[in-house]
Amino acid sequence: MARALPKPPKTVDLHAEAFLADLEDYELDELLAESIDYLRDQLDAAIYWDYPEIKFIHGKGKGILRKAVYEELQVYKDSRAISHFHPSYANEDIVVVVIGL
Repeated sequence: MARALPKPPKTVDLHAEAFLADLEDYELDELLAESIDYLRDQLDAAIYWDYPEIKFIHGKGKGILRKAVYEELQVYKDSRAISHFHPSYANEDIVVVVIGL
């Protein structure tokens, strides 16, 4: 019997301090990679659970996380795993990922 993925929250914070306890053990590039891995895990779970959309908080900062998030989401869009994505109309620090049509 296949194991189900746990349901992700409707809004996911991609800042490493939101999901990692030992930040001091990571270099900056490793933290970015962890954030993108976390995005993949949560997005894959949202797809599995047939969510119509999911939101990811990337914040402002220097835009490094935002750029990496948008690049990863483009890969999902190109593979037709998601419909599209766009900045939240209410808060540009959040990207809205539309999974279904």
